[in-house]
Amino acid sequence: MIDKIKQLAQKYASDVVDIRRHIHANPELSYQEYNTAKYVASQLKEVGITPKEGVAETGLTAIIEGKNPGKKVIALRADMDALPIKEANDVVYKSKNEGVMHACGHDAHTASLLGTARILHTLKDEFEGTVKFVFQPGEEKNPGGASLMIKDGALKNPAPTKMFGQHVMPLIPVGKVGFRPGMYMASCDEIYLTVKGKGGHGAIPELAIDPVLITAHIIVALQQIISRNASPKTPTVLSFGKVIANGATNIIPEEVKVDGTFRAMNEEWRADAHKRIKKMAESIAEGMGGSCEVTISKGYPYLENDPALTAEARKAAATYIGEENIVDLDLWMGAEDFSYYTHEVSACFYRLGTRNESKGITSYVHTPTFDIDEKALEIGSGMMAWLAINALNN
Repeated sequence: MIDKIKQLAQKYASDVVDIRRHIHANPELSYQEYNTAKYVASQLKEVGITPKEGVAETGLTAIIEGKNPGKKVIALRADMDALPIKEANDVVYKSKNEGVMHACGHDAHTASLLGTARILHTLKDEFEGTVKFVFQPGEEKNPGGASLMIKDGALKNPAPTKMFGQHVMPLIPVGKVGFRPGMYMASCDEIYLTVKGKGGHGAIPELAIDPVLITAHIIVALQQIISRNASPKTPTVLSFGKVIANGATNIIPEEVKVDGTFRAMNEEWRADAHKRIKKMAESIAEGMGGSCEVTISKGYPYLENDPALTAEARKAAATYIGEENIVDLDLWMGAEDFSYYTHEVSACFYRLGTRNESKGITSYVHTPTFDIDEKALEIGSGMMAWLAINALNN
């Protein structure tokens, strides 16, 4: 079976590359993937697979039934959205949509899964059970397209017992794949602060209530929540990446807006930290004569790979590409909305190596120069097909 899958992965490799390049050149932002969804649907229909369109509006699902389809159901997932980044790559498949780019590899995920669908459709008379394909929108933006797909029934009729997700990794060389059992990725919440004071002339600060100074105290103090309250056993990150104080060299503004992210790997601590952030920010502002409005947009939960399924998948992957090409992953403070699926069904989220230093393909995700070694697509589509069949048999 492995030999058949590898042969089919090689047979369809150029088609998968073409699909990836089409999607890369025509990126769409989160929850706006209308044309991408239509394109994915057309690719499925082209090989005889009828998708269910309009799931969570811009998502779709499809199934391939083998012999005895009710025996077991396995789900495979790809995300389809792009990022608000202007592409700097000089390639023939460069983004045609100004300011929008597939800088996180979702084009590769979608193309690879379409390749997997072609392989499994060809082999449907040679395995038992059903494979469900989940093409989802909005991985990059709260509340996460995975949560919307689940609410719209993507994990029902039929309901999978196991699920796999794949994500490109530019830190891992092409040809290698990474796994980690148990806790892997963090929860992710958005923090928004509006610090209000009283504007005035910079030369006469005693007549004003300086929200810039208040904000500085709040930002520094909030880091103490992490350093003095988070357990060393609970990885936690609080970072602020956007501060807008629209004054001038001699103007103290009326307010300051601050945006940040909070990430953790424990739900009880996560809830407690939210309360501490709100209380501390409000109290500091009040104590300095101003006020602070705190909004916390709760995002994705932590991602936990089922240990047994991940061990099973790791073993299967080693059989497919060789033990020497398996990488053990570290804890990752990044977030992924595949985490929603891991709280609903036994799941495994793994990394597909895409780095090739000899070709200059080394840029990290979410950068204007991100790209992949497209050899990864053949590996990714074939290996996911093998993981699915292996899971159906176990």
